[in-house]
Amino acid sequence: MLLIKLIGSALIITSTTLIGFCYGGKYTDRLNNLIYLEQCFKILETEIVYGANPLPEALSNVYKKGNKKVSFIFQEIKNHLQRSKKGNLYQSFSSIEWILKNRLNLKEEDIEIILSLGRVLGSSDRLDQEKNFNFIFKQMELLQKDAKIDRDRNERLYKNLGILSGIAILIILV
Repeated sequence: MLLIKLIGSALIITSTTLIGFCYGGKYTDRLNNLIYLEQCFKILETEIVYGANPLPEALSNVYKKGNKKVSFIFQEIKNHLQRSKKGNLYQSFSSIEWILKNRLNLKEEDIEIILSLGRVLGSSDRLDQEKNFNFIFKQMELLQKDAKIDRDRNERLYKNLGILSGIAILIILV
């Protein structure tokens, strides 16, 4: 009987700790994904402004050169753009909104910055595109600072909360 109680206690603490680590890890994932997205945007800027590549080719190159944790979204944008011949670039960017929110753990303000890039991309000459990219980079920097603050504040909280809730459940059950 004692062995069953020990195994049950270990399972409760382990499961609540894992849940806490999963919730806490979302904050680190958001920060890392924002950093990777900024790198992909820099590759896209190079492809469009300096390489003067057509947009589908530039998106494909970002997919190939960028970090695969986030660069797959550029392939999705390219595929959507090619499938919908009459669609515009903003519609292709908004088609990945669900992926950005659920798979990359981005917040609404992060997604809005990415969608704003879809609104302005390809709508002006190279000089204006460069200005738009610089504006996006400044906004991404602010989002990264915000994500770092959120991570520092909440990651430890959720990890400790997972462990402590497991101990509290054990105290209640025993």
